[in-house]
Parts: sequence; C-alpha cells; structure tokens
Amino acid sequence: MLQFFSKYKFFAVVMLVLSAIIITAIYQILKPAPSLPVYQPNMVNAELVDSTKQWVKKYHTIGDFALVNQNGDTITDKDYENKIYIADFFFTTCPTICPIMTDNMMKLQEQLKDQNDVLLLSHTVTPEIDSVPVLKAYAEKKGVNDAKWNLVTGDKKQIYDLARKSYLVAKDEPFGGDYDMIHTENFVLVDAKKRIRGFYDGTNWEEMEELLEDVAILTSEKQ
Repeated sequence: MLQFFSKYKFFAVVMLVLSAIIITAIYQILKPAPSLPVYQPNMVNAELVDSTKQWVKKYHTIGDFALVNQNGDTITDKDYENKIYIADFFFTTCPTICPIMTDNMMKLQEQLKDQNDVLLLSHTVTPEIDSVPVLKAYAEKKGVNDAKWNLVTGDKKQIYDLARKSYLVAKDEPFGGDYDMIHTENFVLVDAKKRIRGFYDGTNWEEMEELLEDVAILTSEKQ
C-alpha cells in the first residue's frame, strides 16, 4: 500500500495543483467585476441639492459650464469631455478645511500624473475674491500642474448652480448674499459620461485611497 502511494505521489501533487489553478480560474471568470453606483440627486442629502433637483431619480449628469482658470483661459465642460475627473469647491482664503483638501488634491495630482485621461477641477466659492491673479499665485504656491488641474473662477450664480444642481455638494446660505453657499469637504468623482460615481471626504486620506481605487475601476470601464 505504501509503495502504491509512493509511486503515484507526484501524480497526486500535480493533480492537486492543477485543480487549484482551475478552481481559481473559474472563480475569477464568474466573479463580477467591481462597479460603482451612479449617483442621482434623490440619493444625496437633500440639504446639498437644489430644490429643483431633489426629486430626480435618473439620468443626472454634470451641466455645461464655462469658467476661467488660473491662467486666464476659458475652461468648459468640453475640456473634460470623455475624461474622468475629480471636482471640489474651495476658496483661497479658507482657514479651515480647504488647506487640507488642497494638500490631498496635490497628492492625488502626484498619484495620477501619468494618467492623461484623469483630470482635476477646483471651483472657488468666492469668485469676487479669487480673481485670476489670485488663483495663479495660489496655484504656483501649491505646485499645481496646469495640464492636470484647473482652479476656476467666474460667474457666482453659475458656480452656485454647479455646486447645488450638478455636483450636489453645497448647502444653501439663505441669510447670505445672492447665491451664497456653504461648501463641503466633498470630492466628487465624475466619469467619462459626466455622471457622478462617488463622494469622498477630501480631508481624509483613507477616503482618498478609496477614491484612487475607484478611479482605477472607472479607467477599466473605459477600456
């Protein structure tokens, strides 16, 4: 009996390894590919969504826009067409969460520097303060890569509408001036079809790591 097992031991080991490989391959084939939700306004905290959009359950996309970046160039939604991008809202004089958000966006810029189909977009919520020269000085101080990351200013109503009607990330400020809002720490992941695929706390690096993983999922979807 021992001689029998000894004679066929090599064969048994080969069959065991081969079986493990086959089972693993079948599992990989049958395992569903990771996917991300497509966020609609009715899925988001109503405080962050304009009342005209809160009921929307499908087909939500980022609206058209035309704003001016740190170099004085007009940036429109066409510049982000068929691109994956990460958007946020900030202002250069913010003393609290914005510096952390900007530092984390800088780290994302570095992590994504070789991915030409992934861009960054930061909107100021105080366009009356953050003029083109102010944004340029801020960009140079922070080390912004102009080819990767636009800091944009422009019409205050347009920025307000983008924050609350498109990106769904700002609270209304009813006791402020016209189109005043309270922006959040949210980073928004937008896919190549202009759909929202994720929200992340821009002050939390662990969520930035999750964001990078989700960018990889969207990149694989495009291929």
